[in-house]
Amino acid sequence: MEREDLKKRTKQFALRIIRLANTLQEKGESARTLAKQILRSGTSIGANYRAACIAKSDNDYINKLKICEEEADETSYWLELLGESKLIAEELLTNLHDESRQLTAIITASIKTKRRNMAN
Repeated sequence: MEREDLKKRTKQFALRIIRLANTLQEKGESARTLAKQILRSGTSIGANYRAACIAKSDNDYINKLKICEEEADETSYWLELLGESKLIAEELLTNLHDESRQLTAIITASIKTKRRNMAN
């Protein structure tokens, strides 16, 4: 995937997470707490990816991508909790959760590719 495409994709994902977090604000204390968590991790993916794109070295790039990978996986965790706790109907989270897993997979593959290229 091209850098600009992934920048757009992570930004669109962040916007969807923002809308989800806003919906959660009206559902009680535990939902508000989860909203803060998912808002932080879900919007962090794109911000850290942009930072990776201007990394100062290959190792810096990989380190920043590792942060993206962790944040995407954490976002999947919060989405699972939201669905399993019934704060949001699981079927409403399916597309977001799928996108979170796809972003994790894309970023993980990018890390592996960069490491392989560095070894050659």
